[in-house]
Amino acid sequence: MTTTATTTLSELKKKVESRQAQIGIVGMGYVGLPLALLFSGERFAVTGFDIEERKVSTLNEGGSYIVRILPNAIQQAQKSGFRATSDYSEIARMDAIIICVPTPLNEYHEPDLSYVTGTVESIAPHLHDGQLVVLESTTYPGTTEEIVVPLIEKGNRHGLKVARDRDETGIHVAFSPEREDPGNETVARHDIPKVVGGCGSSAAELAAAYYGAIFRRVIPVSSPSVAEMTKLLENIYRCVNIALVNELKQLCMRMGIDIHEVIDAAKTKPFGFQAFYPGPGLGGHCIPIDPFYLSWKARQFDFRTRFIELAGEVNINMPYFVIDQLADGLNRHRKAINGSKILVLGLAYKRDIDDLRESPSLTIIELLREKGATVSYNDPYFPTVGQGRHYALNMTNTPLDNLAQYDAVMIVTDHSSYDYQAIVEQAQLVVDTRNATKGIDSPKIVRC
Repeated sequence: MTTTATTTLSELKKKVESRQAQIGIVGMGYVGLPLALLFSGERFAVTGFDIEERKVSTLNEGGSYIVRILPNAIQQAQKSGFRATSDYSEIARMDAIIICVPTPLNEYHEPDLSYVTGTVESIAPHLHDGQLVVLESTTYPGTTEEIVVPLIEKGNRHGLKVARDRDETGIHVAFSPEREDPGNETVARHDIPKVVGGCGSSAAELAAAYYGAIFRRVIPVSSPSVAEMTKLLENIYRCVNIALVNELKQLCMRMGIDIHEVIDAAKTKPFGFQAFYPGPGLGGHCIPIDPFYLSWKARQFDFRTRFIELAGEVNINMPYFVIDQLADGLNRHRKAINGSKILVLGLAYKRDIDDLRESPSLTIIELLREKGATVSYNDPYFPTVGQGRHYALNMTNTPLDNLAQYDAVMIVTDHSSYDYQAIVEQAQLVVDTRNATKGIDSPKIVRC
């Protein structure tokens, strides 16, 4: 049911409270699909929009393509009216549209907003008065007001504008950063506070009403830019601290000190310290990307984010450091990377998830291939891996048998299903980038 120009803000909020509001979520990926299930769990009728017909058909058949989301969760949502479609004309039936599409970097490490702009251009003609449009995709401050709003107003076939005040008719627009943490089983999604910044008081109030229906706490901020910057701060905070421990790891290795023992000791301090851990590089959609989004935007203000850029450089270089440690380990066996058989354990960017986005494993495999190694991989979540935005691996999962045939086994993702004791016993050389072999004493292990 569409709203009319006379629909008041209080009437729109009542539709939310009565669960009569129709929710449309664009992008049925790692952010959009869990959000759709949250709304469905609160008895909202949700329509998932996606341009990938495979995802649409899988969802409509009651299936799932994300390991941590079981098919029965999709089937339960269908009882509340959940369905998927690739037909954007159905946007006209929605009361709220939430955009959860990728925001990657291009080859020059600059923001690629093509998914956002393409989505807004597709939905703009179908928007009507009283609808709420929320962008959740991680982006730089100013995106909502400078890009999304003008595209909506330019493309709307009814000539509608974005409403700014409580008594103003039009389309309501807000930004609310996603706070997904794949694999986190300790914090329920509805317990994660939701930050909301609206283009005007009416949008902020309406967005808070929608999110307040599924999250226990909503944090309103004064503008979309504040909400956009909040997301960047959260992830850059992690990026900078991970870069710090990655750099300290390299120093500790030269000094003969175990960085993990240092971290374990430091985290006993009950104040002023939060533990971060080193690794082979950063993965996931946000943490490796967000520093570059902010650095790019900062240059428009004649400002150089040197500290943040340095952290990004440290983390980007970690796969190269890991390769160097592999070379040193092989050298002890009088072998070179060129011509060696290497097994990479784990493709996902972190343990126990089926997410390849920006995974350092992909970079490590490509670097090994460039150096002449014969590379295989094992990951229980990926029977095959083909071509993505930044990789063209075209590989098939290798069983964990006859590990002695490999010149080295590299632990890049520490999935909990691996028997690390058995891996060390069977392999000729183990390069451990995740401290997965902690407690195992063997001259075969190179920890880095």
